[in-house]
Amino acid sequence: MNTNTKDARVRLSVVIIAKNEEENIIDCIKSVIWVDEIVLIDTGSTDNTLEIVKNFKIKAIRYKGKGSFSEWRDHGRKEANGEWIFYLDADERVTPLLRRELLLVITQNKFAAYARPRRNFIFNKEFKFSGQYPDYNIRLFKSSGLIGWKGYLHEEPIFKGDLGYLKNPVVHLKHNNLSEMVEKTNDWSEIEAKLMYEAGHPPMNISRFISAILREFSVRMVRQKAFLDGAEGVMYAMYQVYSRFISYAKLWEKQLKENKS
Repeated sequence: MNTNTKDARVRLSVVIIAKNEEENIIDCIKSVIWVDEIVLIDTGSTDNTLEIVKNFKIKAIRYKGKGSFSEWRDHGRKEANGEWIFYLDADERVTPLLRRELLLVITQNKFAAYARPRRNFIFNKEFKFSGQYPDYNIRLFKSSGLIGWKGYLHEEPIFKGDLGYLKNPVVHLKHNNLSEMVEKTNDWSEIEAKLMYEAGHPPMNISRFISAILREFSVRMVRQKAFLDGAEGVMYAMYQVYSRFISYAKLWEKQLKENKS
């Protein structure tokens, strides 16, 4: 089988969303250096990310303004020139097996979009439970069928056509340490609280706080069996409970300010 995208006359573009990814971006780009085009949307790096990518033949674009993942991904869609677009985050890696599968499916042209599984590594350990596998998300699209993206915090693609599923996973180096995780929680919980507040969430009280925390704990430890991922799984589950609490605490804070005004 010929696995050269140029010989097959099907161009594959990869869109990477990045911000302050100087530690990840080199390995990420190297894992897809074989594609026809790499488009990097930088969303406001203050480290050496943009300097590093100058060493590669890629299209690097600094996104102006704050934006959201939906807006960043859609901007990448508009900049990409391939017949197919594959979205990759800076902390993700394409394996040789996934490379072969990608080149195969874009030439077969059976579906308009594909969901891919992910091997998630948290605290430098691959998680098999905790809701972390197969962790499908839709990231490969025939460009003519990709209409755009929606959602501010948890973005979803809008596309025309049928959905297929890739067999080979992408490697996702998700979280390395607690400090990094807590920093992200502080940022994203603010957005989540704002969205809940604007949607008219019922006033937070003691019973709602307790119910939300117990529900999150049950989902993580019982339904998703986080304990089967060992101490790392339990730590991650408790971190998710903490994150949920912070989101609701910030919602409570916004509601309190409204009541006082």
